[in-house]
Amino acid sequence: IVVVAVNSTLLTINSGDYIFYTDWAWTSFVVFSIANTLMTVVGAVYYLTFTGVPGTATYYGLIMQVYTWVAKVAWFALGYPVDFIVHPMWIPSCMLLDLAYWATKKNKHSLIFFGGVLVGMSMPLFNMVQLMLIADPLETAFKYPRPTLPPYMTPIEPQVGKFYNSPVALGAGAGSVLACTFAALGCKLNTWTYRWMA
Repeated sequence: IVVVAVNSTLLTINSGDYIFYTDWAWTSFVVFSIANTLMTVVGAVYYLTFTGVPGTATYYGLIMQVYTWVAKVAWFALGYPVDFIVHPMWIPSCMLLDLAYWATKKNKHSLIFFGGVLVGMSMPLFNMVQLMLIADPLETAFKYPRPTLPPYMTPIEPQVGKFYNSPVALGAGAGSVLACTFAALGCKLNTWTYRWMA
């Protein structure tokens, strides 16, 4: 669980944040949503079906959240602006996963379909709501002293009207489709684990 949590933190930093400073913000948000859905669903479903205890997914999400907060503080301590790291909201989506498992009386297939769709659709929404509550990253980048920024952090003015599709809708649509596959993978990992243990 620690390995996945650490990797999810690195994924958070690398898959989304620096691209928010460029005109690829909307496109990157879709990638950001799918990447976070992958990290959430595979690990949460794996531990949830391994223990068989509803609540395990939320516990997994809590650990991911704490690790991401620790990473945010570390980057802030290095001198980055506080809004540089946008940590995703893992916990609410994991709670929905637990709810799907519990409400269907621990039905694995329902977990894959219902849980996968719920996580895939909710993560982009939670993440975008959080993005709206923080300072504009592009504005932060322009105010921040240039020499301290790594090369890829050089801000680019957004091209207005370049992307018309909603990044939340696109992220939720792609996420809900792919999350079912991710959930199935999480279940399958258990089969491999048991065979390896045997």
